[in-house]
Amino acid sequence: MKTLTYLDCPTGISGDMCLGALVHAGVPLHYLELQLAKLGIQSEFALRAETVMRNQQAATKVYVDLKPLPDHDSHSHDSHSHDSHSHDSHSHDSHGHTSHSHTSHSHDSHSHTSHSHDSHSHDSHSHDSPRGRGLLEIEALIQQAGLPKRAAEWSLAVFRQLAQAEAAVHNIPPEKVHFHEVGATDAIVDIVGTCLGLDWLKVDVLICSPLPTGGGTVRCEHGLLPVPAPAVLQMMASVQMSVYSNGINRELVTPTGCAIATALAQSFGPPPRFKLQTVGLGAGGCDLPLPNILRLWIGTIETDVLPHEVNPFAAKEISSIASSETATPETTAPDTETPDTETIIELQTQLDDISPQAIAYVFDGLFATGAVDVFTQPVMMKKSRLGTLLTVLCPLSAVADCETLLFRETTTLGIRRQQQQRSVLAREIVKVSTAYGEIAVKVARSQPGGKVLNRQPEYEDCAKMARSHNVPWQQVHQAAIAAANR
Repeated sequence: MKTLTYLDCPTGISGDMCLGALVHAGVPLHYLELQLAKLGIQSEFALRAETVMRNQQAATKVYVDLKPLPDHDSHSHDSHSHDSHSHDSHSHDSHGHTSHSHTSHSHDSHSHTSHSHDSHSHDSHSHDSPRGRGLLEIEALIQQAGLPKRAAEWSLAVFRQLAQAEAAVHNIPPEKVHFHEVGATDAIVDIVGTCLGLDWLKVDVLICSPLPTGGGTVRCEHGLLPVPAPAVLQMMASVQMSVYSNGINRELVTPTGCAIATALAQSFGPPPRFKLQTVGLGAGGCDLPLPNILRLWIGTIETDVLPHEVNPFAAKEISSIASSETATPETTAPDTETPDTETIIELQTQLDDISPQAIAYVFDGLFATGAVDVFTQPVMMKKSRLGTLLTVLCPLSAVADCETLLFRETTTLGIRRQQQQRSVLAREIVKVSTAYGEIAVKVARSQPGGKVLNRQPEYEDCAKMARSHNVPWQQVHQAAIAAANR
């Protein structure tokens, strides 16, 4: 049996969300403080944690409060708010910061532009601030601190991942990447603290869900940047991560959070079969349409069901677990038969005073608005009234429009909403030739280009040919299936 942790990131990931989830899962805050003190930077920050509410759900928020330096203003990161530090640079882990000039939502605090480079304004920051540190200096701090072996090695792997991404973006060597003031201290606390927490939990396998891309722009000392930020996009691509849009137009994945995931996660996707024992909930800094919470699932997994490693950059101590215990041959390919997963929103309302014709009209409107599926079920309501349960499945981006249509076109006074994960097959439409003409067939595969699992002729094409040739619909349908199977 091995300890598995699954990073469930419906609203993204950042360093302080990871810390919050670990503390909520049982990692003592005092333990993190004692271990981080070994780095010799305890005079620069203070850690604290509290329970906060995100969309009526309780979660743990960890704050990194930066202490004032001589002749420097205090940079309080208690909410990782950009109002609290007036740098041009906005936080590396600004996930949800209400004060960003962009719409990112606060997660952490070390600045996107708090890692500056020799090629621009390096001298103006790093040499006057004790908090300005380069990669080599940070590596030396970690190596000399006497931290638990795995925590130290994981921390180095995460910082190197982050530095390599920044170096690629700015076309400089990784050792020239410089983390300034807010960024350096917060990055060290978030990254090393997260690795200490994972080590304390005795984690053997780390898996991360697909990450939402977010949207919009972020402002840094170089000007406006698109979301995902360039370094984040670089790290996502380096491990061929599965990404998706959840419709939230903010910065959801911060550079620090992405570095933690891409450096340590063995794979990205749905969780494997394992025994779930504990859940840690780490809060971001503001409310979003979805609860702004990173969920850390912790449990045990049999070694014979460990997932294949698909992230070649994962820290060796985690990613080597599967190969050392299951002796998978080198020729074994990663499992490509697992369907993709996506986030879907379910809207429901019960109606007992509306015409069936109106419901039919609503169906058409919902599909036109962007609903993935709409269906009804008969229900018995209060006072023994027969009613209809109307269910709508839609992406997060279509929720507002679907709810507006339901309130406008039905008699409902309230709509329930919940987030779900669904597995979906890759689909494509192919044309087949039959004795009745050309018919479109929907082909479903486990993955694009993978094994065909299902073929279904399109109803409208079959109906059109059946009417045109005056033959039974079933006859045309069977002919189309036969043609598709050839």
